[in-house]
Amino acid sequence: MPASVTVVAPARLHLGFLDLHGGLKRRFGSIGLAIDRPATRLHISRAARNAAAGPDSERALAHVEALQRRHGLSSFYDVAIETAIPDHVGLGSGTQLALALGAGLRLLEGLPADPADDALLLQRTMRSGIGAAIFERGGVIVDGGRGERTITPPVIARLDFPPAWRVILVLDPTLKGIHGPEEIRSFAALKPFEASASGEICRLVLIQALPALVEADIDAFGAAITRIQEIVGDYFAPAQGGGAFTSPRVAQAMAELARHGAKGIGQSSWGPTGFAFAADAADAARICALSREKSNALGVDIAICKGLNHGAIVRGDLPDGPAPARATATIGTDRPTRS
Repeated sequence: MPASVTVVAPARLHLGFLDLHGGLKRRFGSIGLAIDRPATRLHISRAARNAAAGPDSERALAHVEALQRRHGLSSFYDVAIETAIPDHVGLGSGTQLALALGAGLRLLEGLPADPADDALLLQRTMRSGIGAAIFERGGVIVDGGRGERTITPPVIARLDFPPAWRVILVLDPTLKGIHGPEEIRSFAALKPFEASASGEICRLVLIQALPALVEADIDAFGAAITRIQEIVGDYFAPAQGGGAFTSPRVAQAMAELARHGAKGIGQSSWGPTGFAFAADAADAARICALSREKSNALGVDIAICKGLNHGAIVRGDLPDGPAPARATATIGTDRPTRS
């Protein structure tokens, strides 16, 4: 068994809910995308007592204790969080941290990988299943929402994100998105969602967005995502200060990006992070350069990243020789290898 394990878990974009109406006895459903940065990177090893250092260390310790109880483990663990996805900005930080710890501890103790079980234990699939699926498989994920007997929202589609495309993120460093009890209250206060709106979103996903990914048609994909975001943004506006974006500054920056040719304008989850798409690295750089003066004046941060077509990387150090060998697994895609 490895002496220590390193896990790198990708951030995710939540591109929209499919059905908030629930008239077919399933609710939510989501479309989402894995991106290559920011990422959560942590190391876990056995120790004399449980300890954690780095961002989100308190939550990490709580997850480790839950995993110890779940698996009946008598060992203690040290967790070093090297980098973390910013919390409560719409990039799935909580789910990726929880699943990274679950995967790391499982590899350390020789237990089979099971992200779905870890997500259920650590309460990470209450509405959307895309965070767990992205940890396991990467790419673009569509989940089928929650029915009466659903344990984990099922993945009903998974496609690669075109490698040439780029994702533009707009972050407001002064705000956090709705989360925790406030999120529950916000959902409860929203008016009923129209069945016709759910129908339009599902049609946009199935007949426009997913085929556009297969055909690498960024105009069609961007148009579908923009329209989905308009529908969902209007619905959540009363909980977000009256607008489709939690941050008015991000909203202005997104409008500027669109003016210079960015596609698929939207907000990930409760935000405040906004996103858009570009056809390639040069196009993304051009759009961001033309928008830089406006974004600087607004005080928002812009980053260019890639879609990620594999799941989290889980790597163990094996103490079986003069120099430790390495066992590496990309969750959901490659079998472990040794070199």
